[in-house]
Amino acid sequence: MKNRAWWYQRMGIFVLAMVMIVGSAFLGSVQALDGVSVHGQLRVDGINLVDHTGMPTTLHGMSTHGMQWFGKFASAGSFRTLRDKGANVIRIAMYTDEGGYISNPSIKNTVYQAMDAAIANDLYVIVDWHILHDGNPRTHETEAASFFDETAARYSHTPAVLYEICNEPNGNVSWNEDIKPYAEHIIPIIRAHAPEAVVLVGTPTWSQDVNVAADSPLAEKNVMYTCHFYAGTHGADLRNKIDAARQKGAAVFVSEWGTSAADGNGGPYIENSRQWLDFMKQRQMRWVNWSLCDKNESSAALQPGASTDGGWTDANISASGRFVFSQF
Repeated sequence: MKNRAWWYQRMGIFVLAMVMIVGSAFLGSVQALDGVSVHGQLRVDGINLVDHTGMPTTLHGMSTHGMQWFGKFASAGSFRTLRDKGANVIRIAMYTDEGGYISNPSIKNTVYQAMDAAIANDLYVIVDWHILHDGNPRTHETEAASFFDETAARYSHTPAVLYEICNEPNGNVSWNEDIKPYAEHIIPIIRAHAPEAVVLVGTPTWSQDVNVAADSPLAEKNVMYTCHFYAGTHGADLRNKIDAARQKGAAVFVSEWGTSAADGNGGPYIENSRQWLDFMKQRQMRWVNWSLCDKNESSAALQPGASTDGGWTDANISASGRFVFSQF
């Protein structure tokens, strides 16, 4: 009996060890090294984004291009490849205009599929209400309210989702008269379902005037103000605006940047991009690069014809993509 008990005990230890090894291997296939399973619910603490333990955390990843054009790249395979390269956040760019949500509301289903794929890969995901040609967020405020009400209710169970409520306000648009009132309407709608979620708010002049927003900040908690730059166009002047905003207590998130000029072409401007990345690293700032697609432009991360399901070789990745992926 003693020998049999000893044998059973040994076998039990062996089986438990094998379960742990197999379980760890399985989890490794679905978890990011620096993803949601590690950091949990994010929140804004002063000018910093921190994780559930209160430690500053840096998000870095890719934005899709417009889902109506390049939505096939927002796949589980693409996101798994980016995760394995070190990314921990994906931004889903749902254009409102140009064949996007306003004229085709069913595109939200493609967006939700992409969000689900990112979450399944343990990535944070930014759902981006991508205003551009419709430069004033109040133009489609009613539709935005409906979309964010549905989306926040759908994802209220997960800490993975951040909400970017207006991509690039532009034209004759004012922070105090247009963007801030819009945000004061939309944020409580999100909070009704996701009270702790981080909300990203665009700023005037294609999300460059973060200093203007800092002069009249929103009262809501867990809010960050977005700044967008393109390394071939924007430099020290915009970096000074970011520092000025942060000195006033505004938390800044670079939710879109490119290695090209602002029109997506030219370059890639690698040395200018390095200056920006050094600047953001020194300030523990969060960033998302534009864009995950194979469009024939300098800012695209992939070469024309690259697989929509990831697994890319160097030959499939553009000069911009190779540089950006090396920075994750």
